[in-house]
Amino acid sequence: MSEPRSRICILGGGFGGLYTALRLSQLPWEPAPAPEITLIDRQDRFLFAPFLYELISDEMQTWEIAPPFSELLAGTGIRFQQANVMAIDIDHQVVQCQAPPTLSYDYLVLALGGQTPAPAIPGLQDYALGFRSLEDAYRIKEKLRQLEQSNPEKIRIAVVGGGYSGVELACKLSDRLGERGRLRLIERSSTILGTSPESNRQAAQTALSEKGIWLDLETEVCQLEPQTLTLRYKGQEDTIPVDLVLWTVGTQVSELIQALPLPHNHKGQLTTNAYLQVIDAPHLFALGDAADCRDATGQTVPATAQVAFQQADYCAWNLWAQISQRPLLPFRYQALGEMLSLGSDTAALSGLGLKLTGPAAVIARRLVYLYRFPTWQHQVSVGLNWLTQPLFKLLQA
Repeated sequence: MSEPRSRICILGGGFGGLYTALRLSQLPWEPAPAPEITLIDRQDRFLFAPFLYELISDEMQTWEIAPPFSELLAGTGIRFQQANVMAIDIDHQVVQCQAPPTLSYDYLVLALGGQTPAPAIPGLQDYALGFRSLEDAYRIKEKLRQLEQSNPEKIRIAVVGGGYSGVELACKLSDRLGERGRLRLIERSSTILGTSPESNRQAAQTALSEKGIWLDLETEVCQLEPQTLTLRYKGQEDTIPVDLVLWTVGTQVSELIQALPLPHNHKGQLTTNAYLQVIDAPHLFALGDAADCRDATGQTVPATAQVAFQQADYCAWNLWAQISQRPLLPFRYQALGEMLSLGSDTAALSGLGLKLTGPAAVIARRLVYLYRFPTWQHQVSVGLNWLTQPLFKLLQA
C-alpha cells in the first residue's frame, strides 16, 4: 500500500507564496510521494510589484508584470485555486473559502500580503486612491486619462507617504505628465526614505528637486474633499486645491492573520521561529508581511520583497525536510541592498559594495528584476520584448 501524499496549502500568490510553491515542485521527492500542492489567491495573476510603477508610466504592459498563475504553474503539478479565503480552522486543519467551501491541509503556508491602512481621516476613503494592486494601478491610469483629456492648465496631484512607494510613484507621475503636472510629496516625518542608505536618499532628493516635485516634510493630512486637501504643518492648517490624492502610507497585516489564535507581535504579525514555523504550530509556516520573522542570528528581518524571495527558498526546503524527516535549515537573511526607480531615465542602486545612479542604474535594476521573475519562460518572453522594442519603435518612426 502506497504512502498517502501530504497536502500543502499555500495562501497568497505573492513573492513568498508563489516562489515557495515553485521551489517545492523542483525538489526531489522520491522515494516519498510528491505532496499535493495547492496555491490559493484572490486574483488570477501574480503581480511583480516592483514594476507596478512602470505600468503607470506605460513603460511596461500588464502581461509583463502580471502573468497569469495558470501560465506560471503550467507543467509543475501545482494546483491553483482563485478564491477569497474566509477563515482558517487551525484545530481541524481546514481553510474555508467562498468556493469551494473548504480545503483540508497537512501543512499550511501563510503568505498573505499586507494591505494599506486607512486611518480615520475625513474623506480619505472617498477621495484618495491606494497604490498596491493591479486594480489600483488601473484606477489611477483611468483617472489620469480623464484628467489629461479634460485639458486643465495644471494637473495637481498629492502623493502621501515619503517611503519607497511614494517617492517612486511621484517620480513616474512627473515623467508621464511633464510640464502639465504639479506634484507634491507629503511626509509626516522629517525626511523621506527613512530606512534607505544615504546615497539612495540623496539621489531621490535630487530627482524630486530636478522634476519640480514639491516636498512637504513634517506635514500631516487632516481632511480630503472632492477638489481640496487640508494639511497641517507645525500646528498650522492649510487647504490646497488638488485633482488626485494617492495614499501610499504603511502596511497592515490582513485581518485573517490577526484573527488566528496563535502568537502575534504588536503589529498583528505571526511570531515565527528561525525555521519560519509559527510558534506553537510547527505545521504552519508564515512569510512576508504575515510574519514577525527572525533569522538564524535572532535579528528581526524587514517584510520586503527581497526578504520574501529568500524566505521562499527556506520555506520550501523546510517543508520538504519536515515531510522527508530531515533536519530543517534556519533562515539566514542576506541583505543585498536596495534599488529605486526615480523616473523613466534614472534610478538608484546600492548594495554589496556597489553604488549606481542614472541610466546605468535603470539598466541594472531591470536586469536584476528580470532574473527574479518566477519562471525562465517568462524571463525569456519579457527579455526578448525589451530587446526588440527599440527596433519596432525605429521601424515605426
